[in-house]
Amino acid sequence: MSVIQPILLGIVEGLTEFLPVSSTGHLILAGALLGYDEEKWKVFNIVIQLGAILAVVVLYWRTFWAVLRGLARRDPPSIRFVRNVVVASIPVAVIGFALHKKIEALLGRPDVVAVALVAGGIAILAIERLAKTVRISGIAELPIGTSAVIGIVQCLAMIPGISRSGATIMGALTLGVERRTAAEFSFFLAIPAMLGATLLELVKNRQEIGHGAVGWGTIGIGFTIAFLVALVVVRGFVRFISRHGFAPFAWYRIVAGAAALAWLKI
Repeated sequence: MSVIQPILLGIVEGLTEFLPVSSTGHLILAGALLGYDEEKWKVFNIVIQLGAILAVVVLYWRTFWAVLRGLARRDPPSIRFVRNVVVASIPVAVIGFALHKKIEALLGRPDVVAVALVAGGIAILAIERLAKTVRISGIAELPIGTSAVIGIVQCLAMIPGISRSGATIMGALTLGVERRTAAEFSFFLAIPAMLGATLLELVKNRQEIGHGAVGWGTIGIGFTIAFLVALVVVRGFVRFISRHGFAPFAWYRIVAGAAALAWLKI
């Protein structure tokens, strides 16, 4: 097994996990472009997402520590913070479990990814233009109903190419959440979502991991690279959207999706 493959896929994962461009979609397209066996790399693609998630834990450890301390003191803001993350995580857990087989079938469809990239880009441009009223700042200040709706919108990301971060951020913006809060809420929602998806894949494929072509060593390389790249990306993402918004990502999605559609038809 060449070390280049897990490094390339780790870079793709780290770059795209928290940007509204769909990390899963990019991994599927990268596999198709480079001729990888999608079935063989499926578990790898899911597990290395934990590397990117670990980057959020490291970068926001002070936030998590403050929330834990606040919970111990029963501070209302900490309780609301945890409540909002839990409430927004429930829909994707329930629907993801119920539709797991159908979702897996879509993971081998680069054509679905390409169409979703274009459609998502157009949606981002529309939301950026229309969603101007900012009413909510701070995750602990989100009403429980707003958190629930964001959680429901997150389920759209089960279609590869839609983007989990894109769906949650855009859903939050339409509900009057300011950009930084929307982005950070998306970061935190990634933790339970990706942990659940990874644990499910590990249980389902426990017989294969370590014995096939994509073993623990290969997964470890991808995990490490995804973690290191995501550290850099997350630091810069919030600063970037505060100045430039999400339109650049929308145009990237449209161009990348259109290029993928053209390539798939060749």
